[in-house]
Amino acid sequence: MSTLSLLERYGRDSAGSRVIALRCRACGFETPVHAGNVCDRCFGPLDVQYDYAAVARRLTHASIDSGPPSIWRYAGLLPVELDGDEPVTLGEGFTPLIPARNLGERLGLRNLYLKNDTVNPTGSFKDRVVSVAVTWARRKGFGVVACASTGNLATAVAAYAARAPLQAVIFVPCDLEAAKIRGTTVYNPTLVRVDGSYDDVNRLCSELADRVDWGFCNINLRPFYSEGSKTLTFETAEQLGWRLPDEIVIPVASGCQFVKHHRAATELLDLGLVPQRPLPRFTGAQAAGCAPVASAYADGAATVTPVRPETIARSIAIGNPSDGADVLRIARATGGTVAAAREEEIAEGIELLAGSEGIYAETAGGVTVSVLRRLAEAGRWRGDETVVAYITGNGLKTPEAAPAHVLDDPIRASVRAFQERFPSLG
Repeated sequence: MSTLSLLERYGRDSAGSRVIALRCRACGFETPVHAGNVCDRCFGPLDVQYDYAAVARRLTHASIDSGPPSIWRYAGLLPVELDGDEPVTLGEGFTPLIPARNLGERLGLRNLYLKNDTVNPTGSFKDRVVSVAVTWARRKGFGVVACASTGNLATAVAAYAARAPLQAVIFVPCDLEAAKIRGTTVYNPTLVRVDGSYDDVNRLCSELADRVDWGFCNINLRPFYSEGSKTLTFETAEQLGWRLPDEIVIPVASGCQFVKHHRAATELLDLGLVPQRPLPRFTGAQAAGCAPVASAYADGAATVTPVRPETIARSIAIGNPSDGADVLRIARATGGTVAAAREEEIAEGIELLAGSEGIYAETAGGVTVSVLRRLAEAGRWRGDETVVAYITGNGLKTPEAAPAHVLDDPIRASVRAFQERFPSLG
């Protein structure tokens, strides 16, 4: 059901909450709002449903502009009723949308933009979703927040739990990058390292979520958590002068944020916050060592076959993506695609982005830029389209993935030594 038909269905004056139900994306069954992410009837994913008539009465360009320079300027389309309370925030969101003129010139794209989420408080877009999830959990009385993570979510949950303050329990694969471990443990959560892949960690957390009264951000809080992803696309539209781009290139792990960016664009159109036009093309980027969605897209399949991840891009190394089928559906429906970067291209993408635009991204950014380059070289774009690539994590989280450079021996501290070593510079 589109947001327009929802607006017609729930188009009534109401003094109650603008969040009216959780609705199954697969079968449409609606349940009351609660901490749960799976439909009781068909086990499909649950999404938050809003009273869009109430939202439309309050949410305008002016009301957004008067809000804070964070994701909470879009509170009217987030699933938390603050009722005058403050959200759990570290100032996440409203990150730069950078005209990528240098990279665009190399790729033949005159209107290429980079949404730079590397500058979020803990260095990744996960701060957006965790701010929403922890705010919801605190308002509902949870004392513990938890997550299964490949690294970025772990750091964000630990930081926002400290801010709340709530207890944090973080589950990660035992081979997680050392920088991400250090970046998480500094907030003093309970860290549980699991002998297995992310999919093994996620299964464990799903079982625990049925046994303990905790808010697992990406499990029983997932309907609320995932809504925070929308703010990245809300900001993109606002920063483009309240218009949507022609295409958005997004790294794909579980596929959750891909689905929510599509929802964000739909909401902006249906609420009249951007001019009416076709939806952007939504394109996904994966690493070849963990590319179940890209493989399914290439094969023309409607569902995803799980794989065992073997990639340096661990932040998006989810072999059994929960929203993979929806990514396929959205990419095809909007004219997008899902492609994979070869493993050796990931470090090249990191260096290309850093050397052309001064943005140091982690491996997911290397994947995104490599796929962007591959599609541009294949002639996907004429060159005048507005294309936005989402750069979702900071390179300081994965320093070992950056290309290695051999350093010259040091010179003596003299002008003569400098001129001898670098004659073209002196």
